[in-house]
Amino acid sequence: MSNDIEIEYRKAANILNNAGGFPYPITDTMLKILKINIKEENLDLVMAFEKKISQTMDQLKETSGLSEDQILNKADALAKKGVLFNQPSSKGIMVYRLLPIARQLEYIFMKKLEKTEENNQLAKLFHEFNEEIKELVQTNHDEFKSSLNDLPTTDRTVAILENRETGKELTISINEELVPPLEKILPTQKIEQLIEKFDDIAVGNCYCRQHNEFLGNPCKQIELTPSCFTLGKSARHTSNHSFSKLVSKEEALKILKKCEEAGLVHKAYHLHGDISKEEVAICNCCSCCCLTSRECLIFPTVNATNYLASIDHDLCIGCGTCVEKCYNKAIELNNNNKAERIEELCVGCGVCAYFCPENAISLIEGPRIVRLLPQKK
Repeated sequence: MSNDIEIEYRKAANILNNAGGFPYPITDTMLKILKINIKEENLDLVMAFEKKISQTMDQLKETSGLSEDQILNKADALAKKGVLFNQPSSKGIMVYRLLPIARQLEYIFMKKLEKTEENNQLAKLFHEFNEEIKELVQTNHDEFKSSLNDLPTTDRTVAILENRETGKELTISINEELVPPLEKILPTQKIEQLIEKFDDIAVGNCYCRQHNEFLGNPCKQIELTPSCFTLGKSARHTSNHSFSKLVSKEEALKILKKCEEAGLVHKAYHLHGDISKEEVAICNCCSCCCLTSRECLIFPTVNATNYLASIDHDLCIGCGTCVEKCYNKAIELNNNNKAERIEELCVGCGVCAYFCPENAISLIEGPRIVRLLPQKK
């Protein structure tokens, strides 16, 4: 590959980094990924987003110098690789938006993939790239630690609010120390109500679990099955490009129940990571594969939650179920063989309370932010 093309791919990487999300280092591994996902003949359309990452067809014709047919063909090819989002606005105007680099991993590994040479190569390259990011965070650990409180929200936990043994709703107490402003509107807290909000719901594979399966590390909690959702406009986009399939609300709720039985954590993702905006996706995360879990962290993550687990030591029999099920390893047995919760690690998912055979765990209600950084090695 000529030096000129290499320079073009580096320029494309910078433009993709400006599309939002974590600012990834432009390494040789990243460039190898881009060379697979973005063919040379489509680089010119990526370059057209240098100054503005969201454009209409008329704007793109001006910034790219391409015809409408050329843009349509190139945009479709890029959308099928998770590089571009193409959906009409609320006014019915088609909008083309460049996506952050991480979306390529998410979307590509959402669809059921055959183990072809290219897919195997992509899986290995994404793994190598994650390892490079790990090293970057470790090398600059003090800087990341000092900026952790300034980072925006990554995701929001939607708690399970019942106990599996009794089938009854959990006891929920109010954290009286937290008094939210009266005018503040809290995001939807029940997964059923969240599903009810959307007419378009699509489901695909968890990209973390499928990626790990390609690497020979299948999930320990659940078999690879469609379990992660896109909602509304995102559902229409991912289903249009075969990353997912549209499902009914009833089908979605059945899948979510299966995820709860496997001990997965419901996490909602909001437009631009702003929890005051509408949800765009629901992931159902395991502790052994998903990159926001404490054991799998490669970069800082910031979780919004409205709950905190609370353990009644009079009811706790020290069976260890909650220790085993805890997503973030935020529970351990103390010297008295009673479960103890570590507040700063608890994302209030309710999984421990759902599985507790003694119904000894309740939830304290109140908005919280949980900030996690990979442990320094």
